[in-house]
Amino acid sequence: MTFLITCPNCGPREALEFSFGGETTRRASPSATDRELAAALYFRRNVNGWQTEWWVHQSGCRAWFLAERHTTTNEIRRTYRPQDRPRDEEQEAAPA
Repeated sequence: MTFLITCPNCGPREALEFSFGGETTRRASPSATDRELAAALYFRRNVNGWQTEWWVHQSGCRAWFLAERHTTTNEIRRTYRPQDRPRDEEQEAAPA
């Protein structure tokens, strides 16, 4: 069973057309310690609930976008282009 994701460019499509890029994370600062850098690169929050994530429309327009997805139910609350993200999220890193 799959679920629908609304691509900001193409509209609603089955999740099978998309690839998951990971949850959004904060970039480590240039002066980060080894511990801070490792935490930014390898450790994730892995929340049970709403999470902002990177997705790419692999079988469509190939655009990267952000989605707010509930990790238990796979419900998508909203999707948006990176340039449309709220100000408080702007320092979050792009997908690897």
